[in-house]
Amino acid sequence: MADQNDHYGLRYKVWRVVYRLLCVSVYAFLMLPILVIIPLSFNAQPYFTFTREMLTFQSDGFSIRWYQELVTNPNWRLAIGNSLAIALAATALSTFLGTLAALGLSSPYMPFRKSVTSVVLLPLIVPLIVVAAGTYFFYSQIGLAQTLPGIIIAHTMLGTPFVVITVTATLSGFDRGLLRAAASLGATPFRTFFKVVMPLISPGIFSGALFAFVISFDEPVIALFLAGFDQRTVPIQMWSGIREQLSPDILAAATLLIVLSVLLLLTAEWLRRRSARLRSGQS
Repeated sequence: MADQNDHYGLRYKVWRVVYRLLCVSVYAFLMLPILVIIPLSFNAQPYFTFTREMLTFQSDGFSIRWYQELVTNPNWRLAIGNSLAIALAATALSTFLGTLAALGLSSPYMPFRKSVTSVVLLPLIVPLIVVAAGTYFFYSQIGLAQTLPGIIIAHTMLGTPFVVITVTATLSGFDRGLLRAAASLGATPFRTFFKVVMPLISPGIFSGALFAFVISFDEPVIALFLAGFDQRTVPIQMWSGIREQLSPDILAAATLLIVLSVLLLLTAEWLRRRSARLRSGQS
């Protein structure tokens, strides 16, 4: 019996090592092509390959000239400004509408709740190219094509489902007895929301807002259909740079987007843990 237990123990240790090596290999296969972009963005030469100076770690092989290009080039400044304005506006609208929708859909007294939820989450199901084409034809009829408000409304439509999902997940552990307790103490619904509901669901709201911001800032398909030259965004500028004038400033922009995504993911994870602590304290 002891030999059999030792045999199974050895098999378990071997499988654990193989499993970890497999996970590391998959992560390396997925991440290394992305991580290569970061050192290439500091290339002193206008190439997409590692130069001899870079491989030998000579100081003249590295430069921040492509990051300076993002600041000095008027096309990049226009694209970054448009992306920030569109993303912030779309995030604010998505957060407001998504939170209201989640509060309504989480109520057991909501009529046709499943049907309404399906409609709200439809932008996550329909292929993005279909959404972009349909939005373009509709906007062309009402004069919103090639305008910033049109892109903001379209990105709001894409970001709202993410807010609905995260806020609904937070509300799943919400104790509705707190609402009855607040009402019994004379609190108005408005005061109850901001004093009781809002602090408990705020991690879900902020997580949804982060997802909505990333979706809007890094969305290329709808922007390609709806944006003119004055409304070009960072993804459009990168796409145009790849097609028209290949330059390492695209690598610098991609590196900044990678850093932004990592920071937002870390923030989302912190909010998730905070939400878990709040739910455990509530229970």
